[in-house]
Amino acid sequence: MSLHLYDTSARAIREFVPVQAGRASLYLCGATVQAPPHIGHIRSGVNFDVLRRWLTRSGYDVTFCRNVTDIDDKIIRVAAAEGVPWFVVAERNQRAFTWAYDTLGCLPPTVEPRATGHVPEMIVLMERLIERGHAYAAGGDVYFNVMSYEQEYGKLSNQKLANMRPAADTDDESCKADPRDFALWKGEKPGEPTWPTPWGPGRPGWHLECSAMATKYLGPTFDIHGGGIDLVFPHHENELAQSQAAGDGFARYWMHNGMLKIGAEKMSKSLGNSLLIPDMVQKVRPVELRYYLATPHYRSAIDYSEEALLEAAAAYQRIEGFVTRAAEVIHDVDADAPLPQAFVDALNDDLGTPQALAVVHEVVREGNVALAKGDKEAVARLLAETQNMLDVLGLDPRAPQWREAGSDLKPVVDALVAVALEQRKAARARKDYAAADAIRDQLAAAGIVVEDTPHGARWELGR
Repeated sequence: MSLHLYDTSARAIREFVPVQAGRASLYLCGATVQAPPHIGHIRSGVNFDVLRRWLTRSGYDVTFCRNVTDIDDKIIRVAAAEGVPWFVVAERNQRAFTWAYDTLGCLPPTVEPRATGHVPEMIVLMERLIERGHAYAAGGDVYFNVMSYEQEYGKLSNQKLANMRPAADTDDESCKADPRDFALWKGEKPGEPTWPTPWGPGRPGWHLECSAMATKYLGPTFDIHGGGIDLVFPHHENELAQSQAAGDGFARYWMHNGMLKIGAEKMSKSLGNSLLIPDMVQKVRPVELRYYLATPHYRSAIDYSEEALLEAAAAYQRIEGFVTRAAEVIHDVDADAPLPQAFVDALNDDLGTPQALAVVHEVVREGNVALAKGDKEAVARLLAETQNMLDVLGLDPRAPQWREAGSDLKPVVDALVAVALEQRKAARARKDYAAADAIRDQLAAAGIVVEDTPHGARWELGR
C-alpha cells in the first residue's frame, strides 16, 4: 500500500502523489509567538515531525517549511501590556518554541521564515490580487473581496458564503465593501510597527503572511499544508482563497491535527490550563511526553489527564527497557533491517500511529521472550526492528537527543557505580545479603536503580 493521507479539502483519504516525483513539499503553520508554548501547540509539531520522518523514510526528498508569525494583534497587545517593544515579545517566545520543539525531538525545518521578513512578497501578492479584481485598497487598508470569489470561497471548510459571519478583523469595518471581506493589510495605527507599501504604511494581515511565505519557499503549487483543525476557518480558508485567486495552485493536500483538551475545554492560556512545556518535562521525561503526544491518531482529539500521561510514560519505559537490555547482548544493530510490514501499512494508512505503536509493542513482547530464552539471533532481529520503527517515530531511546541530562558525566558515574557494584557482588558472594542490600539502597537513594540480570547487575538513573 502506498502512502494515503486524509485531505480536509476532499473530506476523504487520498493517495499521496507529489507535484514532483521523489520530492515532497510540506508547509506547517507554526507559532504565533505572543506566549510560550503549551503541549497543545507542540502536538502539531510532533505530529508533523512524524509525517516528515515517514516521508523521508519512504524515499522522498522533503522540503519542510514551518513559519513564525512574529507580528500579530495578540503580540502587539501583549507588548503594550508589558510596556516593551513588540519584537521583544516575539523574540522571547520564538526562542521558547524553538526550545520546546528541540526538547521534544522535532527535527529542525528546512526553512523557518518569519512573517516580518517577507513584506516584499506580500506586497507583490496584493498587487496581483488587485489587478485581478479580487482585492481593493480602502482607508490605508487592503481587503480581499470575497464576493469576487464567491463560487470558490468556503470550499475548504465546506461552508456557504451566505451563512458566514463578518470577518471582524479590523477596528473600523466601515471601509469594507462587504463585512465578510478580510484584511490583507492593516493601515498604520499609533504605536504600532509599520512597513511601507504603495497603499500607505501599515502591517500585514495574518492570512496574507502564510500565503506569501509558503509559495516563496515551496513554489506556487506544493504538496501538503498542515496545521491544527482550529485553523481550517478562517485562516486556511482565506489562505487558499487569496492564493488561488492570485493564480497559484497552492496546496494539493490539507492535513489538520486534532485539538488537545482538558475535559470539554480547548487548551488556552485564558483558561489557566496551558500546561507549558518546561512544566510538563518536570512531570515526565521529554521522550515520554513525545510518546504521549504521538500515540493517538493525529486527527483525533486528546483529552489530557495526568493519569493518561503517566500511563504513556510507563508504556514507553517498557519499550525502552527491552531496547536497553537487548543492547547489552547485541552491540551492533542492523540499521538497514526492514520495517515490519504491519508497521509500514499503518503509517501509510493516513499516518496511523496507534496501529504502528501496537506493532512496536508486539515486537517488544517477542523480544522479551527471546531474551528470556537466550536466543541471540532472534534478539538481534527484533532489536533492529524495534529501533528502526522507533527511529521513524522519533522515539529511539538510544538516539542522541534522548540521552539523559548530565550524560557527559556518565563515564565518571559508571566508574563510581562499578566500584559499588563490585562491593555488592563481593558481599553477595560471602552471603552477606544485608550489606549487599544496603549498597543497593544507598545507590537508590542517590537516584541509581540496580537490576540483577542473567548477565550481571545493571544500573540506570531512576525516574
